Amino acid sequence: MINSRIRYFNKYILNRIMKRRARSPHTKFAIVRHIGRRSGKVYETPIIVAPRGDDFVFALTYGPNVDWYRNLMAAGHGTLLWRGRTITFGKPEPIDRARAIQAFPRLEQFVLRRLDIQHFLLVRPITARESTPAGAAS
Repeated sequence: MINSRIRYFNKYILNRIMKRRARSPHTKFAIVRHIGRRSGKVYETPIIVAPRGDDFVFALTYGPNVDWYRNLMAAGHGTLLWRGRTITFGKPEPIDRARAIQAFPRLEQFVLRRLDIQHFLLVRPITARESTPAGAAS
């Protein structure tokens, strides 16, 4: 009961606030843009993200049974709005907790551990060469 209330609050109140904050170049949050599996509609969801080399790690704070995660896995790609940049990514894949958590700053590692977040996603940006259609000149 309380968990559903928290999710409702986060979805309809906190997420709206976080979306505004995530568009700033000075925030630790980001927005993942994904396409609905059934609706085809474009959605934006605020997430906790950390760079890992050229890749990014997303924390699945509610686990893998959330729509945005299932939408990304079904599509095989999405868009990340992070620190004022728009990054198209492909190849989303789960990453083990021990490796994923190392991508985050120490304070965030502490919080993610305290909240017992177990699931993370690794995504790789798509370069211009990868996104060029077959047969097209690069």
